[in-house]
Amino acid sequence: MTIPGLPADDRELSPYTGYARDHWEAAADGLLRAAWRWATPSGALLDLPGRPSASGVRSDGLEGYARTFLAAAFRVAGADGKDPYGWLDRYAEGLAAGTRTPGRDDAESWPAVLDCHVQGQPMVEAASVALGLRLTGTWLWDRLDSGVQDRAERWLRGALRHLPSPNNWYLFPLTVAGFLESVGRGDAETAGARRRGLDLLEGWYRGQGWYADGDGRAFDHYNGWALHLYPVLDAHLAGGAGGAETAGPHGDRLREHLDGLSLLFGADGAPVHFGRSLTYRFASASAVGLGAVTGHTPLTPGTSRRLLSGSLRYFLDRGAVDADGLLTLGWHGPHEATLQPYSGPASPYWASKAFVCLLAPAGHPLWTAPEAPAPSEGPDRVLALAAPGLLLQSTRADGIVRLHNHGSDHVGPAQGESAAEEDPLYARQAYSTRTGPTAYSNAPDNHLGVEVAGARSARRRIHPLGAGQGDGWGWAGSWHLPVFGSGPATVPGLRVESVIVARGPYELRVHRVLGAPPGARVHQTGWATGPAETLRSELHPLHGWSGADAVRAPAGTAYTASARMPRLSADAEGTALYACLARLTDDARTPPASPLAEAVAGVEAVGAEAVEVRWADDGSLTRIRFGPLTVDEGP
Repeated sequence: MTIPGLPADDRELSPYTGYARDHWEAAADGLLRAAWRWATPSGALLDLPGRPSASGVRSDGLEGYARTFLAAAFRVAGADGKDPYGWLDRYAEGLAAGTRTPGRDDAESWPAVLDCHVQGQPMVEAASVALGLRLTGTWLWDRLDSGVQDRAERWLRGALRHLPSPNNWYLFPLTVAGFLESVGRGDAETAGARRRGLDLLEGWYRGQGWYADGDGRAFDHYNGWALHLYPVLDAHLAGGAGGAETAGPHGDRLREHLDGLSLLFGADGAPVHFGRSLTYRFASASAVGLGAVTGHTPLTPGTSRRLLSGSLRYFLDRGAVDADGLLTLGWHGPHEATLQPYSGPASPYWASKAFVCLLAPAGHPLWTAPEAPAPSEGPDRVLALAAPGLLLQSTRADGIVRLHNHGSDHVGPAQGESAAEEDPLYARQAYSTRTGPTAYSNAPDNHLGVEVAGARSARRRIHPLGAGQGDGWGWAGSWHLPVFGSGPATVPGLRVESVIVARGPYELRVHRVLGAPPGARVHQTGWATGPAETLRSELHPLHGWSGADAVRAPAGTAYTASARMPRLSADAEGTALYACLARLTDDARTPPASPLAEAVAGVEAVGAEAVEVRWADDGSLTRIRFGPLTVDEGP
């Protein structure tokens, strides 16, 4: 299903996607129309159908109100107050009803905003309510009677007085404070919330336009739809370039972030399937829209619209909206393994953040310039992002983008190592725009596992060793302690060092395993693909491997109901070096590829310290040396 009422494609202005600004307005209206069928009588809660989140159904109903309010607010603000379907009247009535008796167990009352560990989800939704009110102040807030305004302020201030989760949540009090100050209700409390949020954000900045989501090393789509969006939009709504707390460094960081983020979308519009909260779907492009609206972008207007509309259309064409017009919990359609415990029926509506692009009026170049190709539709490209420890690899022939992860995990600084907490959305060596990770209960894809006494190791905390690039190639490296779900959590002295070298469609994967106990084995898996797909996943042993087979993943991925992947195996004891070549291609879009073995003309290893690979196409030599890690390429 797609959204009813979308205009016919405009292939003259938008040759790649067919979508123009009126498609975005129609999409917002269609999503709102469907969601409001599930509203309570006064519209304070939108009780969408589906499994409840861990926060409970009342919080889920608030989530339905708040997140759809974002779409309505961007829609009406971008149209300079024109509201042909009367969305703001509905949200005004819902605001009045929801704030009348917060915390009461009745048909309309909103839950109170409390600490993150005490059903804290309402703090997230308070930020969406505040942002919606700020965007629509002239047409909604200013028309409310003073009693409703006072009640709304009291409810929102709960976000300033309670403890956020130790990550992007600190931007929710900042957003609430920004709204209150914008309507003349600021004070020392709002100033403190803003200062605290901005100070923490500064400490989380790692460079190259990337923030860690908290004090650990979680780098994912939250960079675009939260860590950049809130401070830059706050500054934009405050009036742009003047004052100490306007866009400042945040605008420059968004610009730099978009240079890499723009490569995270495949030629089909899909974002790389990586990190948590993927049910937010096309929100992954919200930073692209924000950059176009504020001017903090390296992208041309035509490329920005190509990325935005490509992502929106990708999901609408692939079942993200069900027969009732509602966004489903999943990726294409419903997909349980994509979800987190905090995901409820209205969670997907954080996708509303993508409608920030509607703040660019109809005459803006974002909407008037012809669509231009996405970066993944240009020449083959490898981009090393040393700050987050990511390596991006795109190939024009099949439009696939691959992300090699050697720096992002979801392990807090105070957390220990535990295989039981392995997260497939971060733990894999690689992710792409065409494949998803296998489920936790299945064999892991793109994984180097050490097997000890029948137990397979997991990859949890990732320690980056560096990243870099040359002309047409790039590399990234990391190390981790293998952890086990049965027996002792770790094996004394056991450690894995890993390097990826990306070159065209090829992935040279090299691992040094140190301290393997007698009887241990190692396994390397490749990309997980489905039997009905045209994707081809290949692994070719270069050094150290003694066996090859394939392994099944019956629970499949977000892309296919079941999956399989190639696997290499070998014995391991002490310190040993393993190298292989991997490739993911689409047979439907590329001519038959030459055998993977023909890509390499020769391999030479120096004990367990170094390996040299001679490439067949141009005779160049890639040299990888461990302890300390160095990677270079030359004649």
